[in-house]
This record gives sequence, C-alpha cells and structure tokens, in this order.
Amino acid sequence: MLLSLRIENFALVDELELSFGAGLNVLTGETGAGKSIILDALDLVLGGKPSSRMIRAGASKALLEASFQLSDRLLSWLESAEIDPLEEGGLVCSRELVKGQSLKGPDTLRSRSRVNGVLVNKQQMESLRDRLVEITAQGQTLQLGQPALQRDWLDAFGGDALLAQRDAVQQCFGTFQFATQQLEQHRSNQQQYLQQLDMLQYQLQELHEVSLHDPGEQDQLTQEYQRLSHSVELQQQSFEVYQALYDHPQGIACADLLGAAVTTLEQMGEVDAQVKPILELVQDALTQIQEAGTQVHRYGDALETDPQRLAEVETRLQQLKQICRKYGPTLQDAIAHQARIEADLAVLTGSGASLSALEQAQTEAAIALNKACKTLTTLRQKTARDLEARLIAELKPLAMEKVQFEVVIAPVEPSAHGADRITFVFSPNPGEPLQPLAETASGGEMSRFLLALKACFSQVDPVETLVFDEVDVGVSGRVAQAIAEKLHHLSHSHQILCVTHQPIVAAMADAHFQVEKKVLSAANTPGLSDNPDRADQDRTVVRIEALEIQQRPLAIAQLAGGDATNPMMAFAESLLAQATHIREAQSGQSQSGQSQSCQEPDPIQPCEAEEAQQTKETKETKPRSPNPRAKAKRTA
Repeated sequence: MLLSLRIENFALVDELELSFGAGLNVLTGETGAGKSIILDALDLVLGGKPSSRMIRAGASKALLEASFQLSDRLLSWLESAEIDPLEEGGLVCSRELVKGQSLKGPDTLRSRSRVNGVLVNKQQMESLRDRLVEITAQGQTLQLGQPALQRDWLDAFGGDALLAQRDAVQQCFGTFQFATQQLEQHRSNQQQYLQQLDMLQYQLQELHEVSLHDPGEQDQLTQEYQRLSHSVELQQQSFEVYQALYDHPQGIACADLLGAAVTTLEQMGEVDAQVKPILELVQDALTQIQEAGTQVHRYGDALETDPQRLAEVETRLQQLKQICRKYGPTLQDAIAHQARIEADLAVLTGSGASLSALEQAQTEAAIALNKACKTLTTLRQKTARDLEARLIAELKPLAMEKVQFEVVIAPVEPSAHGADRITFVFSPNPGEPLQPLAETASGGEMSRFLLALKACFSQVDPVETLVFDEVDVGVSGRVAQAIAEKLHHLSHSHQILCVTHQPIVAAMADAHFQVEKKVLSAANTPGLSDNPDRADQDRTVVRIEALEIQQRPLAIAQLAGGDATNPMMAFAESLLAQATHIREAQSGQSQSGQSQSCQEPDPIQPCEAEEAQQTKETKETKPRSPNPRAKAKRTA
C-alpha cells in the first residue's frame, strides 16, 4: 500500500508531500489543474520514462520519493535483490533527475533510482513496480479493442499455469523457426553447395594426382636436373681438376709440387727449428689436396649420362610448376591449400546436416509446437469461460444488467503467442448481436468495461494499490453512481487512487484531495525573487490539499456546478449522505429500507434533496468512517 509521495521540482510542483491511506483516495480539481501530475510522478518514481521537461523550469534537478507499507511479498523481493529493509519498516522508492548543460546539443539528463537508498537498475525497478501498483491511465480504453492486448489480458487472468504454457509455446516456436530457417537456407544454397563441392573435389583430385608431400622437392629436382643435363661437362671438368690436384701428366700437379715443398722444408727444419710450423701447414695442405683429388676422381667416376631419368625429372618439374601457378606461388603454399580443401570437404560431406535430417528436424519441431499450442488453447478456453462469468458479474452492477460478453478463440497459424486469435465480443443491449468490443462499445461502456476488467484482475492479482486516471470519463447519472460504488467496493480489498471529475465518485471517497493551480508573485515567494532571471515574473505552481470532512461539500459542489450556491451545496450534501448509506450497506452496518431504496439512485432523484436536508441537520452527530489520510504538506 502506498503510504506517502514526496515531490520536489517536478513539472509545476515545487515541493509537495502527500500521505495516503487505505480505501478509496480521490483527487479532484478543475480541468488542467494538474491532477495527472501526481500520477505521472508516481509512474516516474517506479521506473517510468524520464524527460528533462519534467524538471521544473529554473531547477536543475527533481526528486521523487514514494513510501510503501512492507509486506511478505515485498520482503521476499528485497531478499532476492540483496537490499536490507529499513529499520523503521516500510519500503522507499526514490528517483532523482539531474539536468546537465550541453554546449553542442540539447541538455543531458541523468536519472538514478534507489530502493531503500540502494541504487537499482531499470529491470529491478520494473520487477518491483509489478508488485507495488497497477496504473490505469487515460486513453487505455482505446486499447481495449486491440487483439494482442485482449490476448495478453486473457493469459494474465489464467495465472501462472497459463503463462508458463505460453512460455513453453514461445520456446517451441523458436525451435521451429530455427529448424525452418536451417532447412530453407539449405535448400536455397543447394546449387551453390553442389558447385562448391564439385570444384573442391576437382582441385583435390588434381593435387592428389601430383602427390605432393615434400615442400623441398622442387629445389631438389632442380638441382638433379642441372646435374643430369650437364653430366658430360661435369665428367670432363672433374678429370681436369683431378689432374691439377693429384696426377698431372707433366708432373706439375699440386700434390707433386707440395710434396717437393715438404721435402725442402724438412731439410730446412734440420737446420732451423723455426721452419717446423710452416712444414706442418704445408703437410696439412698436401693431405687435403690428396683427399680432394680422391673425392673429385670418385665424383667423376660416379657421373653417368641418364636420358631417361633426365626426362622424368623434367616432367616432374613441369607438373610442380603448373601446380604452383594455380595453388602457389610456392610448393609449400600448394600443399597447405590441399590441406584446406580436405578440411572443407570434410565439413561439407561429413559434418553438415543432410536435407532429410533438416526436414526431419523441422517436422519434429512442428509437432512439438502444435502440441504445445493445443495445450495452450485448452487452458485459454477454460480461462475464457471463467473470465466471461466474472466480467459479466462485474458489469451488471455498472448499469449493464443485460450485458452479454464472450471471448472468441479462433484458430490461426502458430506463432510465439500460440495458435489462437482472441477477440472480446460484446453486446450491451438485449436483442443486439455480439460484436467486437471496439466496434460496438461507446465511450462510457468502454470505461465501465475497463473498470470491470480491473475488478476481475483484482481477484487474482496480489498488487495492493490500483491507480485509475479518469476511468469514469464519458459517463454520468446512474452509470457514474455505479462506477463510484464499484470503485469503493474494490477499495475493500485494495488501496485505490483515483483521479476523477465525477462528484458522485468523489463523494464515495475515504480520502479526498483537492488539486489547484496557483499563480505566486515572484516578489513574495521565496526562491523566485532570488533568481535574477525571474525576479519580476510570477510563477505557476500546483497545490494539493487533503480535505477535512467539513471541506468536502464545498469541493464537491464546485466539482458539480463550478460554484457554491445553495442548490449545489444541497446537492453535494445529498451525495455525501448517500455515500455514507452505501458504504454502510456494503459493509453490512445498515440494512434499513431507506438505505436499500437509495442504494443505486440517479443523482437527480428527489430522495437526494431529502437526504441533503437530513445530512445538514445531523452531520455533526452522524458517525462517519475514519479518515485514514494525513494532511498534505504544502508550501506557499
């Protein structure tokens, strides 16, 4: 239950604090007085969309704070959010809007939401809001005809079991969509897939035929080709080297000359020991020359002219060059490309789902979706019968005794919301056929239908506070009386906040708040004269007063006729007296015939004038229901 609402620098409100109680709390005032500002503030503090225009002109920030009575349900939410309850009890939601200056564009806006002083995010605030209040705003009656909204209302009325089944349908539909997309993608890409598969298979076959293994094969074959193609020249050259190093026919081979040098150095070493290191160098050189001569002789003997092997090497080199041009540029690149092709083919032919497998997956998903939708339809049909009975029962006291209402469930193609089209059909008058709600209901009937719908949900919805913004718009007379009684009946199990223009509704209130716009002189108003830019300007503010018992007849008279003449005052007194009797009748405190005869009167019936006179004479002594509200804090 909402206990209080504090507002600072919001719209036309400079500073305001309101306390609310149980039962029916109404806010009245002239058109444009700012009644909806209070509901806008409540919506914003509970996570509504902010705007820099919401901050009062001349201020840089706005503060909104709503206090609620703590319940077991709210305690459970606080525990899940790891937020401690306040020591004094209760739950406090606050929101701060801060406007920043920008040189290059529009002003920036920062917003912070807190619960019991702890910062919370948008998702947490939305989750908490669903547990605190339900706001029925102006214009919502225009949405009553929307099939999607009617479906959502029916599902919500069905409770957790129906909502869980709808979630199951949504999951099945997601699976079916995925399977369908995979199948369609496979079919649309079938030609491209076959072309790609054929190309990869051709390339792999070509590479396998060449049998690539060693990245250095091309260099090795190039060297072998050079040797084979110059074998005769190499033999001749190797023989010439052998003669020069070891066995020259004229005796001038390197080995002979070095041998003679060794002999001479040995003789010199016998005379001078300093020559021995030189001797060792020449001896080493002689040994190396002899070894080189042996190896070059062996190399020359091994060289053979092999035309067949030369042709083979030349052919292989041509193959490798062609492969490198197509898949290279190097042989190593071609071998890497072959590995990639083999991997791609494995994906295409081995791990990819076949067409038959994808078709089977789609069929199974469709079967599961249809089964889930049938279960959801069954639950909706049962819920529809319950909603029809309850809604008709709620509409009959609202001057719609002969109303007919049905929830038509027609089959459609399965979607994430099921396989049903939900249509509310309605006939307010006997003999008239049932037609879609949006096509047959008047504005007043829409208002009553919405109120009855909310009354139905109040039986299954644990939210304690219901907020109505002019739900009684477009009605008058006996219908307005019926709406007033319905609102008060709802207030037995819920706290009701209601913005109204109906004096009959205001008379039924347990707490009455009067909303006014006032123009304050800047020179005499603290905070205005201190601002140099506004020192000579008047300011408009919204003021709200919690009315005492003796103030209510004047407010209701002004609401009914715009003035406080004797007839209007008498009319207001009659409404208040009538409201007292109705409240007593509803609570079982009075069963008198007079109360029963005036339980559902038209506001202009003569009994009200008689009641007005009686009320004026006895209002000081007649017991009244205790007023649970506190006075509104106001600043002039």
